[in-house]
Amino acid sequence: MKLIIFTDLDGTLLDSNYSFEAALPALSLIKEKGIPLVICSSKTLKEIEHYRKKLYNLNPFISENGGGVFVPKGYFGFQLSDAGFQAKDEKQYYLIRLGAEYDDLRKALNELRTEGFSVKGFGDMTVEGISILTGLSIEEAEWAKERDFDEPFVFAGAIPEQPLLLDAIKKKGFNYTQGRFHHILGNSDKGKAVSILTDLFKKEYNKVATIAAGDSPNDIPMLEKVDYPVIVRKRDGEYDCRINIPGLAKADGTGPEGWNKAMIALINRLL
Repeated sequence: MKLIIFTDLDGTLLDSNYSFEAALPALSLIKEKGIPLVICSSKTLKEIEHYRKKLYNLNPFISENGGGVFVPKGYFGFQLSDAGFQAKDEKQYYLIRLGAEYDDLRKALNELRTEGFSVKGFGDMTVEGISILTGLSIEEAEWAKERDFDEPFVFAGAIPEQPLLLDAIKKKGFNYTQGRFHHILGNSDKGKAVSILTDLFKKEYNKVATIAAGDSPNDIPMLEKVDYPVIVRKRDGEYDCRINIPGLAKADGTGPEGWNKAMIALINRLL
């Protein structure tokens, strides 16, 4: 059996300072055991590439809430087309695109604004504004702005208006999810992308077991698709009460601290 780990980044493997230092013991064990660690984030291609370099991670990854599945060329011992997937050649990767066209998302957000909703997307913000809002460096904020499949936005309206906003998004043919920010996206989510990669890993290894860790509602589809779902505490020390799925393990700790404990315990139990 081959163990595969899918993980969210912000608030899960990364703390509020975008550090994974608290998870280093588990990361070391993962490398020692040869376990593929697959990043599954709302972050963009360039942002994820940055953390893959820091993590010395050469595995496939999922960007922008399931909008893109990126497989390094030569990673699997078969062609993706032989597994029934159409993939686009993207430099050193093959891209399985699930997400909407970014221009269409921007158009929808602009329409929502003209309809009276107080929404502001990353595409409406300067790089400096994104940096201030997120705590990212200027360079990382530039990467966060280079989007392909998903648009994060802030909503300044009253809480009772939110259901009306979600209904308006759906009427335009798009979907909504929430991580640290609100997101408008197409017919894609982390769960669909995780299912695709799980199928590819099964073709490669025959029998696999899957773990996933997250902290927010946009992680629910991912957590629902794996054998061992894990939720970590948020910065306030609480678990997100909107995440309630069968078999959910609650990590004892916030962000990477909880991630570290949960991964070590699961790996030692399963291998």
